[in-house]
Amino acid sequence: QVQLVESGGGLVQAGESLRLSCAASGSIFSINSMGWYRQAPGKQRELVARITNGIPTYADFVKGRFTISRGNAKNTVDLQMNNLKLEDTAVYYCNVEGQFVLLSTISDMNYWGKGTLVTVSS
Repeated sequence: QVQLVESGGGLVQAGESLRLSCAASGSIFSINSMGWYRQAPGKQRELVARITNGIPTYADFVKGRFTISRGNAKNTVDLQMNNLKLEDTAVYYCNVEGQFVLLSTISDMNYWGKGTLVTVSS
């Protein structure tokens, strides 16, 4: 009943910028938090940034470089990534947490997008 679609991934050189976007759709009652996670080959998925009730939080390794914000459209979130580094290469996943309608009830749920690949080259 809920779908997350990420966009904006691609290939960039170190030091360049990229902007990721995520749009949630479906049986959404309310969204408490949206965030971005990433997973590099051979590594576990890790938090990059999240925004909860308008308040952003960041992983230490992206502070000062990345900015998370809710988009102008409802149920969207953007991740502005500046000064990208080689180690930022990963699949980036959008995550949404909130209340959703399913089976005629409203439940607290957490959903993941399919991911968008970001590759940073030297």
